Amino acid sequence: MSSSTIKAILLPVLVTLVAFVLAYQFVDPAPPSQIAFTTGKAGGAYDKFAQQYQQALGKQGIELILHNSQGSIENIARLESGSAAAGFLQGGTASDHRDNEPDNKSESRLLTLGSLYKEPLWVFHRKLTPVNTLTDLLGKKLVVGAEGSGTRTLVMQLLNANGLHDQVELLPGKNGEDLELLKSSRVDAVFMVASPTSEKVSAFLEDESLTLMNFDRAEAYQRRMKYLTHVKLPRGMVDLSKDIPRNDITLLAATANLVVRDDLHPAIQDLLLQVADEIHGQGGWFEENGEFPNANFAEYPLSTEAKRYYKYGPPLLQRYLPFWLASLIDRLKVMILPLVVLMIPLMKIMPPIYTWRMRSKIYRWYQKLEQIDLANSRENPDVEDLRDQLEKIDQEVIHVHVPLSFASQLYDLRQHIELVKRRLS
Repeated sequence: MSSSTIKAILLPVLVTLVAFVLAYQFVDPAPPSQIAFTTGKAGGAYDKFAQQYQQALGKQGIELILHNSQGSIENIARLESGSAAAGFLQGGTASDHRDNEPDNKSESRLLTLGSLYKEPLWVFHRKLTPVNTLTDLLGKKLVVGAEGSGTRTLVMQLLNANGLHDQVELLPGKNGEDLELLKSSRVDAVFMVASPTSEKVSAFLEDESLTLMNFDRAEAYQRRMKYLTHVKLPRGMVDLSKDIPRNDITLLAATANLVVRDDLHPAIQDLLLQVADEIHGQGGWFEENGEFPNANFAEYPLSTEAKRYYKYGPPLLQRYLPFWLASLIDRLKVMILPLVVLMIPLMKIMPPIYTWRMRSKIYRWYQKLEQIDLANSRENPDVEDLRDQLEKIDQEVIHVHVPLSFASQLYDLRQHIELVKRRLS
């Protein structure tokens, strides 16, 4: 490539580079490669789901660092402090947490990505001790979960709504002892929020000396507490061969929610939503296929990415490209725009500039050629001097190189030089 050609394209290239440098100042930072995720008790449902999230995100190059906790209240504290970027929360815990905060507490920085699945509340009691409503537990000993757990928070709200906040004895209980405590009459009821497929729930359901409380007033609870819904456990759902349970039972249910800090990278939020859809979208005992994740029952504001996801689905690029590539292109789109804006006019002006540069290599000799021809037409011209000048021009033109598309103009110049030579003769 000749120096003239290089000069012809150098200016547009420099302009484009300057535009890129300026646009790069507005490029979003790359998504983090590690995310701190707060779960729940080791071996619990939140912990098991978090491990599935960890595997799914690991395939996309994102390391999910899991931290077990005592429950949703501790998860909220971690998210608020910034020691975790995302985590699971049980419905109702956020409302209770805000109610217990001082009035001068700064506005929360937490956002909801969506509800994931229903978490039924199981209330077991002995068959010999009928419990038709929660008010029947007046003065009783109740296992309601440890301090800071979502179960205890939910149960306390239900007890308070029934005027039992200081009329019952609350015990934290232990996973391996709750069943024996209830069977031996050392406690009167056990509350738990757990998956219907959990071994603990199955053990309680299969014990013929125990029964499960039916929430006859479930509709009232749902209307009073917006984060609650009610579900029906059909007869025989647990075990058809043993006909467990023996009749349809209505249960109250909260929802598990996926919550993030508002400074979590938008691309990571989109990725978490896709993973949630993959893991929770198949439904379960109380969820229809495709029902979750959804934007219902959110106690914190729904993130912008979640709103867009539920309306349009996953980002277009992430549907067809690996996460890292889709994220890179999405970040650099602010640079692609000025490039397109610049390239359109550059594509229009580049050909004329290039043509002008090539022709200028030829036409610049015509001025000298015209001067020699005019000098020769005057009286008593110095012909020898004019011939020397013309010969010098001829030798320089011989070494001029132009593309083939301009070769005819170069040969026209050489013919005109020969014409002036004849005139000098």
